[in-house]
Amino acid sequence: MKYYVIIPAHNEASYISETLNSLLMQSVLPDKIIVVNDHSTDTTEEIIDQYSCSHSIIKKINSVSSVTHMPGSKVVNAFNKGFELLDQDFDIIVKLDADIILPPNYFEKLTEIFKDSRVGIAGGIAYEQDKEGEWIRTHPMNRDHVRGAFKAYRKSCFQAIGGLKSSIGWDTVDELLAKYHSYIIQTDETLQVKHLRPVGKSYNSKARLLQGEAMYKMRYGLCITCIASLKMAWKQRSFTPFRNNILGYIKAKKENKTFLVSKKEGEFIRNLRWKGITQKFFSTD
Repeated sequence: MKYYVIIPAHNEASYISETLNSLLMQSVLPDKIIVVNDHSTDTTEEIIDQYSCSHSIIKKINSVSSVTHMPGSKVVNAFNKGFELLDQDFDIIVKLDADIILPPNYFEKLTEIFKDSRVGIAGGIAYEQDKEGEWIRTHPMNRDHVRGAFKAYRKSCFQAIGGLKSSIGWDTVDELLAKYHSYIIQTDETLQVKHLRPVGKSYNSKARLLQGEAMYKMRYGLCITCIASLKMAWKQRSFTPFRNNILGYIKAKKENKTFLVSKKEGEFIRNLRWKGITQKFFSTD
């Protein structure tokens, strides 16, 4: 299988060398690596240039955007600029953050996973360092969710979902739309991916309402949004996520934000969410 990797990078001088080294040490090398230098003001570009000069599979593109690190549109816009440079002669397209260390057998194991033609999206499990320096799984996810920091897409699935949405919620709606098109999402517990910077550490404070906005744009409806937000609040032992999500949802509705999915896709998503809610509610585990 041919793997093309796109890495959006904004002020990643502290991490990007480790990310690129982990790619170059893969037992199955990617065929192309596009690093999008997204308006960096540190030495990120110089580091990318050092690698691109030494390794022909690595290419750089410069992108000018906002210096504010907001989840969603900024990273997807950078990804899409990198994607525009690529030909269509690939089997798997990978969106990778610039603060990730992949295990050396990452693409080798993904190749085995993607032999199942039903699999549309695949990836490993994120680990972050605790205060003692131990790598721990700090963000437990369902087996059918791959973190946005390291997502691999089968070409036909990527095309079916219309690529990545330039909006907050892109890394949830992609999986929902993959399921809508009858693909499955698969993670491999043995692929422990090191995430060097914890989620959200670089986000602007204005991002706090965007989760609720995403739920509106995915056509969750207020009831599912409330249930999902209560779950988030319970996990974080704080009422703040619930309040912010509801405020974000209401704000997006008042502003008549553009939906990310069609009415038919939205109906499928709501039914899927209700199915998941009822299964967990009535589960005896």
